[in-house]
Amino acid sequence: MFKSFRARYNFQRTAAKPKVNRELEGFEIKINSAGEIESSYSIDQLNEFLNRKVYDKKLKNDVENQEIL
Repeated sequence: MFKSFRARYNFQRTAAKPKVNRELEGFEIKINSAGEIESSYSIDQLNEFLNRKVYDKKLKNDVENQEIL
């Protein structure tokens, strides 16, 4: 009598890839059965990327103080 929403409107799931920065092409992150994070990039590579691309509001005052000195 009642069909599911997907069956009623013939929706199908697609495996669409999210948009990512070109520098992070091929980056994959998973959590294994032991709860450990497995990544295709090392932590150092990720931190280097984030340091270049992400502005940290907490460091704003530190940068201004270093420029004065």
